[in-house]
Amino acid sequence: MADSAPGVPLRVVSYNVHGQRDDTTALASVARQLAPDVLIVQEGPRRFGWRSKSASLAASLGLVVAAGGLPSLGNLLLVNLRVRVTEVRHQRFPLTPGRHMRGAAYADCLVGTGARFTVAGSHLATDPVERPEQARLFKKEVQAAPWPVIAAADLNDDPDGSAWCVLADGLTDAAVAADRADRLTYSCANPRRRIDAVFVDPRITVVDYDVLDTPLTRRASDHFPIVVDLLLPTTG
Repeated sequence: MADSAPGVPLRVVSYNVHGQRDDTTALASVARQLAPDVLIVQEGPRRFGWRSKSASLAASLGLVVAAGGLPSLGNLLLVNLRVRVTEVRHQRFPLTPGRHMRGAAYADCLVGTGARFTVAGSHLATDPVERPEQARLFKKEVQAAPWPVIAAADLNDDPDGSAWCVLADGLTDAAVAADRADRLTYSCANPRRRIDAVFVDPRITVVDYDVLDTPLTRRASDHFPIVVDLLLPTTG
């Protein structure tokens, strides 16, 4: 963890919002209090009316939609007006018959006058057979990102699992960098696992990391939000 390195500050939150099935007022309060520049959402709108539902969710959180929704199967990237989005991409993983289709969302962004980055969000399968291949497909796109990448996901996997290891290879686990890998993310009712993570390009400095466990977050979703403060390198 560093607090004096040069760079452009960026606050990133990764949050599985449980399909907005819990206390949406609490959810909005949590997000607004955290005031992220980038919010990477899992289990966002992905079905009928997803555009308007995504826009309404973003507005309730004080943000705007950058990418995601139906094209990425519920992964949603939200930003504040400090962040300029220059390009977006979406990915769908192969469907295993009888399983739940998954995907990922990507956005190339600019903050300030010279700090470019790519943000990526995904939600991997609960099935241990299909999850590692999804991780490989997600990692392939992450590796192809044109700018220093920030990748967040609900991996449905533990830090020693195969899918987790695929994604973590060559990237910085923000929790480990901040010496806070003991902060559990799931479930709010019975915290017992760290299955949500934020990984960053080694060129990005992790300033701070936390998993927010409060009475409000316990009402807002079944996952706790991860909040990470970063310093981005300037790219000219």
